Formats: sequence, C-alpha cells, structure tokens
Amino acid sequence: MLKAKKILIEEFHLVELGYDMMGYYLQEGDIFTLHHLLIPARKGGKANTNNGAILCGKTAHPYFHIVEKREKLIFAAITAEILEMKRKGRLDLVNLRKIHFLLCEFEAKHSDDENDIGEPIIKPEYRIRLFKN
Repeated sequence: MLKAKKILIEEFHLVELGYDMMGYYLQEGDIFTLHHLLIPARKGGKANTNNGAILCGKTAHPYFHIVEKREKLIFAAITAEILEMKRKGRLDLVNLRKIHFLLCEFEAKHSDDENDIGEPIIKPEYRIRLFKN
C-alpha cells in the first residue's frame, strides 16, 4: 500500500467509518484508492498526502473521473469540499452532504447519458452513498 494512502486512511479513520472522502461506503471486495486531488498523475502529480484523497475503487473513484470529464464546475466544487475536510483533518457531514447534493445535480443533468458503447454513465452503485436521494 502506498505510504500516503495508508496515512490518509488512518488519519481520517476511514476503515472505522466504513466510507470514503466522498461519502461512499466501502463494499465487500472493494478497496480504498488514492485519487490525485490537485495535480493529476498524467500531469506529474505526486502520490502524497497533500495531493491525495481516498476514494472507493469501484464506485467513487471511477465516478469522480466521469464527473471530471463532463462537468468541470461540479468536479471543482467537490474537490473544494474534499480539500475543506482535509484542512479540518476529519470527514465532516456538512461537507459530505454538499458533495452528495453536487452529485445529485450531476445525476439530474446526466441521468440519460451513455458512454461510447451505449451503457449508462451513471451505474446504480454510483448512487449508493452515505445520504439518500
């Protein structure tokens, strides 16, 4: 496990809480992954605690990249909420609720969108979060 990933998981008590920095539950068979939050890996971003956020590998992480490609403003707003929690040094239900509402906004706009092979971009498991719709 990456050192930064391990540090963030421990610092934010994610195993004990059972959810990630976007409010997604860690499901059986899933793992926490390190998302490059400020500078993407493709642009030379480092895998460190300053540049990292912990997301569930099968839900939040791929979904966040879909949001990034389709809605830059929503992506930036979610990033800002994660950064605020990192500044606080804890996951905060107010920030997590804001992230949930931002994702709901994305889902309202893109509920019928499909990928290049005709599959919906919003999988049912992407809608299972700490807060209900």
